[in-house]
Amino acid sequence: MNVIEQARALGAAIQEDERYKKFYETSKSSDTDTALQNKIGEFNLLRMQLNQEMQKPEKDAKKMTALDDSIKELYDEIMAMPTMIAYNDAKDELDKLLASVNYIISVAANGEDPMACAEEPPHNCSGSCATCAGCH
Repeated sequence: MNVIEQARALGAAIQEDERYKKFYETSKSSDTDTALQNKIGEFNLLRMQLNQEMQKPEKDAKKMTALDDSIKELYDEIMAMPTMIAYNDAKDELDKLLASVNYIISVAANGEDPMACAEEPPHNCSGSCATCAGCH
């Protein structure tokens, strides 16, 4: 089996992992949660209104402040909704899994033994060495 075939097998294995399945389920739930989607739509409209106001040569500071306050309030409401909480929790868990996979691959690509490295990346490690000052 070549590397690409192994990567495809790894992708399939990730899709069988409970963390992926939970993320997939919560993603579908958030997409079909009408109340959540309405709040997100309202949030996006407010952001567009704020952006339009910011583009004007003569900006209305009071209007911009009111829009910004409304956006922050609505964001907090969205983030407190049960469907969004479940989605974010599942996304965090999947992100941790993917960071671990990426870390192990990066360790191997740097010539280290992938079987001997930690299962999880060091604190604050995304698994990408492109922006890293080093693990040691």
